[in-house]
Amino acid sequence: MARPALERTPEGDFLLSISAEEREMLRSLPGQLRELLGTGDASLRRLSPPAHPDDARQEADYRELVGEDLEAQRRAALEVMEATIDADRLDEEQLSAWLGSLNDLRLVLGTRLDVTEEMYEEGLSERDRRSPAFALYLYLGWLEEQVVAALATSLPDPGA
Repeated sequence: MARPALERTPEGDFLLSISAEEREMLRSLPGQLRELLGTGDASLRRLSPPAHPDDARQEADYRELVGEDLEAQRRAALEVMEATIDADRLDEEQLSAWLGSLNDLRLVLGTRLDVTEEMYEEGLSERDRRSPAFALYLYLGWLEEQVVAALATSLPDPGA
C-alpha cells in the first residue's frame, strides 16, 4: 500500500510526503488563481455560487456583505499554500488553508475543463489537448482527499 501524502505526527502536526516534482507542479497554481480572483472570469463562478438565486436584491446584499471577506480568505489560504509548498510539516491551520486552496483550484480547473461524469468513467485520450489539465484535476482531487483524511484523524470516533 502506498504511503499517504499526509500523516498526523505524535506532536499533532502533519507530515507532508509529496515529491519534489509534485511540489514543483503545485508551486505556480496559487499565483495563477490569485491573478484570476476578482476578474469576473467565468471559470470562477463555482467559487461563489448564488446564495439567493431567486432574489437579485438579496443576492446583491449578500455579495456586498461577505464578498470581500470570502475573497480575502481565499487569498490568505493561497498565501499559506505558497509559503509552505516546500515544508515537510504543516500545522492544522496551514493544512486547512491547503484544503481551501486545493478545493478552489479544483473547482476552477473543473469549470474550465467542463468536467463530466463521462470524463471520470472513460478518461480522456492522451491525444486530447485537455488530457494534461485533466490529469492535474484528478491529482488535485486525490491530494484534497489526502488532506481531508489527515484532518479527520482529529475527529472523535463516532463508534466509541
